[in-house]
Amino acid sequence: MATRRLYAVRHGAADAFGALTEVGERQTELLAERLARLPVDAVWHSPLPRAVRSAQLIGGRLRGVPVREAAELVDHVPHVPKELPAAWAGIFDGYDPAEAAEGERLADALTKRFACSAETETHEVLVTHAYQVAWLVRDALDAPRARWLGMSCGNAAVTAIEYYDGAAPVLVQYNDMSHLPTALRWTGFGPGIRP
Repeated sequence: MATRRLYAVRHGAADAFGALTEVGERQTELLAERLARLPVDAVWHSPLPRAVRSAQLIGGRLRGVPVREAAELVDHVPHVPKELPAAWAGIFDGYDPAEAAEGERLADALTKRFACSAETETHEVLVTHAYQVAWLVRDALDAPRARWLGMSCGNAAVTAIEYYDGAAPVLVQYNDMSHLPTALRWTGFGPGIRP
């Protein structure tokens, strides 16, 4: 087995209807410039419009690289802890056991498909959502399932994880936004400190 290098990226900033904003388009263009320096073999994206458009922009800079949908990358809550931290209780209001079980199923499908070594050396971009990036990081670190909570992921940020056969995954980068000017570095979850 060979090394699989995943570059999990969150889509650019989007409006309330899920379409990329002008800011989101610019964030994604700068992300695409950064990714164009890598030997990318494939771009996978969530089926949601903000991720589809981000993947199209990235694919436009990566000539000849296939851009495909992966249903496992869809935005969803990957795990609802039995004991909710008070700060997160409002996020999960209304989640019933069936929805929580479906989220767990999708989360397990995501890691089964992408969080593993490959037959050949690969460099793959996953255009997805904040919760899915957090889930992949949690999995790579072999952290308890509830540890995905609170991992904020900026729009158009890069998280790089390497998978080897017979060895633990390596988290190379998390939430790197160095390709974005300060004014474009944000999570999309409202105003706050932008490191």
